Amino acid sequence: MKSTNSLNIVVFVKLGFSEPSNISLTALAICDFILAVLFTRNNLCFLLAHHNVRLPFDSANNVTVLTGGIQWVFLSRTVAWIPAFISFERCLCILVPLKVRRLMTPRGTFAVMFTIILFTFRPSFFHYIRHKFVWVFDPNLNITILNTIAINSEFAILFEKIYLAIFGVIQPLLAFSIVLICTVLLVVQLRKISSWRLSVTSAKSQRVQLEEIPAASSSGAEASISQKEKRLVRKVVAIAIIFIASYIPTVIMLVCIVVFDDLNSSGVYRRFFLISSYVTSLGQNFSGSINILVYYKMASKFRSVFRRLIRLDRQEQERHELE
Repeated sequence: MKSTNSLNIVVFVKLGFSEPSNISLTALAICDFILAVLFTRNNLCFLLAHHNVRLPFDSANNVTVLTGGIQWVFLSRTVAWIPAFISFERCLCILVPLKVRRLMTPRGTFAVMFTIILFTFRPSFFHYIRHKFVWVFDPNLNITILNTIAINSEFAILFEKIYLAIFGVIQPLLAFSIVLICTVLLVVQLRKISSWRLSVTSAKSQRVQLEEIPAASSSGAEASISQKEKRLVRKVVAIAIIFIASYIPTVIMLVCIVVFDDLNSSGVYRRFFLISSYVTSLGQNFSGSINILVYYKMASKFRSVFRRLIRLDRQEQERHELE
């Protein structure tokens, strides 16, 4: 996942940021890359703890969670909101294209990406209101290690419940709903436009044939527009299916968290919570790693820069020369 998103970032940087969509997709690739780094780091900490490796901190408990786990959770919310913005923007481009083009400039898209990251990731620091780091002596290891303690004041407990409900559950479910609804609206609207233009092209073609005037250039232009729209529909549907499929385990887990109060990292269902968290993280890592195939298959500019980057075009040219 880290390598594919690194390639995505490099290709989008080479493409430039004159198109707002490149800015959004670059932000998505950067967040996916950081998610992969945090995922690897957290798994390494738990693996070392499982093999009883001596470390100067409690790698199997809240230290790992507070220094990487919480950040991963809230950054995954950021990754959910960026596709939500992309699908919402494209939906508006179909419904009210002129107004959106005036608003969604590269500078405006940069501002939206910054706002999304600030709004979704900043609440991760609220977790430190309830928890703090302390040095404790571990008699089993005979050393002092870094651990955490929970502040059990009424304010801290209530504040944690409220912000986890808003930013941990409601926010990602809202982003998922936006992606789903906007993608359906976009696909339906694009298919309507495509059908309408095909009917108009057919009517023009019949009228021109009756008048015996060559109409190859006109019908070709309309057909090319229709093909572009079909490619856009396929691209949107592919991205939506990948995101929805990878995020369904997260949605199920969030609903279970709402239903079962003890489903958390320290409750009765702690083991099930950890297993579910691992499964959801695998799904989101899959989404981040598979996007490059969609870009390569359905974006000609991305494919051209990508092939030059890894020298595929030069290798094919040398092979043809040898033949």
